[in-house]
Amino acid sequence: MTEPLILANATLVLPGETRVGSITLTDGVITDIADGASVPKGAIDLGGDYLCPGLVELHTDNLERHIQPRPKVDWPHAAAIIAHDAELAGTGITTVFDAMRVGSIKAAEARYGAYARSLASELLELRDQDALKISHFLHLRAEVCSETLVNELNEFGDADRVGLVSLMDHTPGQRQFRDMSKLEAYVKGKHGFDDDGFKAHVAGLKRMRDTYGDLHEVEAVKAARRFGAVLASHDDTTAEQVTVSAGHGIHLAEFPTTVEAARACHVHGIKVMMGAPNLIRGGRIPAMSRPRIWHSWNSSMCCPRTMCLRPCCWRQRSLAKSGAILRAAWRRSLRPRRMRSILRIAGVSKLASGRI
Repeated sequence: MTEPLILANATLVLPGETRVGSITLTDGVITDIADGASVPKGAIDLGGDYLCPGLVELHTDNLERHIQPRPKVDWPHAAAIIAHDAELAGTGITTVFDAMRVGSIKAAEARYGAYARSLASELLELRDQDALKISHFLHLRAEVCSETLVNELNEFGDADRVGLVSLMDHTPGQRQFRDMSKLEAYVKGKHGFDDDGFKAHVAGLKRMRDTYGDLHEVEAVKAARRFGAVLASHDDTTAEQVTVSAGHGIHLAEFPTTVEAARACHVHGIKVMMGAPNLIRGGRIPAMSRPRIWHSWNSSMCCPRTMCLRPCCWRQRSLAKSGAILRAAWRRSLRPRRMRSILRIAGVSKLASGRI
């Protein structure tokens, strides 16, 4: 047994409250929580700083940013994964569900090829080598408006740590792309299309949705059940879409784009996740700040530091839902190599045994 470590004079973030106190850790496990600002001999004085549970990140594009730091650049993946892992650890995130798209378009000019299986294998290999600081699970973002979703989902199995599957549908004219003028500006800017090129792009995606969409939606729901993963919706816009989500057994709604959809999620008991960067910047449904339709979870999306900014009082509510033990995320030596914990994801409890 090692000497106990005492972190004293801290603002402890506890379920439902914050208070000044200290925690004692023995062999990486919290053995005592005490009130008061006193600093015992040998303790580390945190000077009133917040001491929080490890944050759980359910949706982040941060890994993609490290892999492609500039357009058309493919950074060495091992270095990108390790940098991504370190950045999350540095912002207090101790468990991440790395978002990877499944469902691709075969045409090379679409620049929407398959990548998830190979990237997941590289990430899991680094985890097996104990090269990563935090716990990594997979979040498969299932694009129903694609050609290859079923085949890509079938490449994953029980050993791949798939904890979350989200149903995405980026067909033009609905959900995130309901406003066609904004879609046109985005696509022309990204791909350099002229008017005819944009019209052909939209027509092609709509044909693809008509051909594969319904099958892909059914198969993605089946895959989530096969993995034992939480199923999520993405960019619900109308109450009708939320009703369909509820029928699939969805427990988590990522980024509903209207207050109507957010309200419907609450009616159906679906937890709502919003993007922390948008909330901090004041964008994307300002009315979501009203308590009666307040969201349940936050995602850092592509900016991990937004999960730990002090002004975000909403974070303290989500911390209590994280299911992580109260620990100093930046001190890897405090993380036990093997643990048994309850993961609470979108209100669904799962038992994870052994090293997570």
